[in-house]
Amino acid sequence: MTDAFSSSSEAVFQRTVSVSFIATGSHAGNQIAETCQFITSNQFKKVALQFPDELLPGAVRVSAEIEKETKAKTFILGDTSYGSCCVDEVAAEHVRADCIVHYGPSCLSPCRRLPLLYVFGKRPIDVQQCAAAFRELYPDCQSHVIVLYDVTYSHAIGDLRTLLCDIYPNVVVSLLKTDHSCGAELIRDSCVDTDHIDSQDDRVILKFGRQFSVKAGQSVDNYSMFYIGQEGLTLTNFMMTWNHCAFSSFNPETHTGRVESVKINKALMKRYYAIERAKDASVVGILVGTLGVANYLTIIEQLKDIIHKAGKKSYMFAMGKINVPKLANFLEIDVYVLVACPENSLLDSSEFYRPVVTPFEMELACNKHREWTGEYVTDFRDLLPGGSSHVGFPQQDQSAIEEETTDVSLITGALRTCSTTSSEIINGTSESSSLVPRNQTLTVANTNTAASFLSGRSWQGLEPKLGQTPVVKAVEGRRGIAIAYEEEGVGNKDASTPLQKS
Repeated sequence: MTDAFSSSSEAVFQRTVSVSFIATGSHAGNQIAETCQFITSNQFKKVALQFPDELLPGAVRVSAEIEKETKAKTFILGDTSYGSCCVDEVAAEHVRADCIVHYGPSCLSPCRRLPLLYVFGKRPIDVQQCAAAFRELYPDCQSHVIVLYDVTYSHAIGDLRTLLCDIYPNVVVSLLKTDHSCGAELIRDSCVDTDHIDSQDDRVILKFGRQFSVKAGQSVDNYSMFYIGQEGLTLTNFMMTWNHCAFSSFNPETHTGRVESVKINKALMKRYYAIERAKDASVVGILVGTLGVANYLTIIEQLKDIIHKAGKKSYMFAMGKINVPKLANFLEIDVYVLVACPENSLLDSSEFYRPVVTPFEMELACNKHREWTGEYVTDFRDLLPGGSSHVGFPQQDQSAIEEETTDVSLITGALRTCSTTSSEIINGTSESSSLVPRNQTLTVANTNTAASFLSGRSWQGLEPKLGQTPVVKAVEGRRGIAIAYEEEGVGNKDASTPLQKS
């Protein structure tokens, strides 16, 4: 009867799983020689090898070959705490590694702690079909187009440029470029030559690990974007950032090109709805979504500061990979702000009980000097002082008290306060920390938004109840697995009697 609702417990332990090694050979196996050269030339003794989930089956073979060729000790890093596209420097420091070799797709977010080698692999692509799709999408040979691509197809971009450069003089092919203080290397293998990127008159743009140049007097908005790769977070990040550009793409797996019509304006309106929810929020949860991207601690402190100045309360959460059940445990939080790499920041929070916004969206909600212009920033480093999109919080005048301004919420229709008074900010306090009467005896206490919410909940967690719980002798508990304990059914006539067929 039990097997009708769930599988047998013994079958779980006896089940065998077949693993295919086809994906590993096309990604990591072909570039072991270059990896060994990187290790031996720098005389590294301990090497951390970071693999995404889809490449883990072949990790042991790659590790054994590297140890055989270099005599270095290797450590395999799998199941990263956050996105696999980011370099897991914290896990590498746990084994005191001298460097990291990152395999598979990457967001190319800058790191600051250890030397790094990117091994993207070589996903198959038909360059002739890609060029044919490009010519079909852009019949005008004078079209201004910037070619972007997934990092796993970088090995074929040089050949693609050779097919296009003679026909399209205004095509700009981007170059992969890292920003790493300890030194990061790419296994380029016939990637685009840097001589075709930099020019004295052209304006060079470096963003998301891609470097390209636009002609003098032109801007990125005057160009169209051609992306090579599958639909995913990388393409979404590009389209949200350069949302004034027309996008088209070529999928090497299906060998088809298309004009991207993800309805970017609709996506932007969904994000704007999240901003309105952030404006209505009084308690904000700061989610730590990375421990490796440079300056993540700086943006967290900046978020704490602007949230406090906007009269809101903030709490910080570090919970690894984010899912719906984890965030559902904190109902007192009105909105979350996720600090992560650009590709993982655009989290679809439609299934979550509370919206999840980006640092840029939280600044739009808290800083009245930052206005919505259609520009979208996914890289939080651009929001820091000195960044290309930094907007300072309005300075308060100590000699005068600023009157609170209000506006109307577009979601609830209620009035809300846009800013706190200058005296509150100067003194380091806010309205939520003022003393208020607690009961009829005029006892006063500090009000706290989250604490007030917790006191009104029907369940407030486990309580110790010291001195109220009787002391009992410890007894042996159940044994086995939850689906079928060993003592289950003993002493229960109904449970032990099998069901009779009628």
